[in-house]
Amino acid sequence: MAAALLANTLYSLGFVLEKRALTALPEVSIRQPARLLRLVLGSPLWIGGSLALAAGFAAQLVVYRTLPIAAAQGIFVSGLVLLVLLSARLLGEETSGRERYALGAILLALLMVVLSLREGSDTVSQDAPYPLILLVCVPSLAAGLWLYGSAERRARNRHRRPTTGVEYGVAVGLLYGVSSLAIKGVSSHLTTDGIGGAVLDLLGSPYPYLLLFTGVFGLVMSQAALQRCRASLIVPVCTTVTSLFTAVLGTLSFGEALPDEPLRLALRVAGTALAVAVLLTMPKHDSAPQPPAPAKELASP
Repeated sequence: MAAALLANTLYSLGFVLEKRALTALPEVSIRQPARLLRLVLGSPLWIGGSLALAAGFAAQLVVYRTLPIAAAQGIFVSGLVLLVLLSARLLGEETSGRERYALGAILLALLMVVLSLREGSDTVSQDAPYPLILLVCVPSLAAGLWLYGSAERRARNRHRRPTTGVEYGVAVGLLYGVSSLAIKGVSSHLTTDGIGGAVLDLLGSPYPYLLLFTGVFGLVMSQAALQRCRASLIVPVCTTVTSLFTAVLGTLSFGEALPDEPLRLALRVAGTALAVAVLLTMPKHDSAPQPPAPAKELASP
């Protein structure tokens, strides 16, 4: 329990620190990835946020070794509330009434999915046909990149109202969802016996290449989006999409059975449907007060 609460705090603090660092930096763009990386790696505050996220991941590993997965996920979901509170306190971000209702509904939807889990009774598979994985992941990556590019084009239109970041969150969430499936696939190839053969087997699978792609593009896209939009909205949306993608398509790809009990099945289906419905109806334009815009670089003489 202590490790789970620590992971929540570190994750929330990490995103808030990165957001604060990005606010003080010149405007970044995915069209200049090398410049983006140079700017963020030169910011001690951003590096501190990244280290907090890494420490949160380490704490999460401890949680999965000591708590049932259903209990752990329930605590992790509550971390979204902590993120909103920290964003309001440290970043001055405010959410509208409609957005607060939407975030509450997202929390309810994810909790419904968590309640549908039962430790020891849900089947866990470690293998999936490579063609099926590619059939799921490649279109999802294409959809995420297209959606992000579409949001970027609209954001550059000065006559449009500021975006809330929902489209950015969905796009990055799709990439991280693919990354989650790749991580699950990698775990099935890592063994302590015959390490050399396991590595060769892994390199012959699509998983390390999916991880490399989503890692590079996910980092660049998430930082540019986080600078433009409120962390209190874009991170919960991204987390929701990633969780739903992994739960739904991961279950189908890896052949993990749905719950047999009618109540648990109803909770999982209803929770998934509610989360999708909320994402589709969330406001696309920003009406909440915004923190100061990122600094602009001085023009060269």
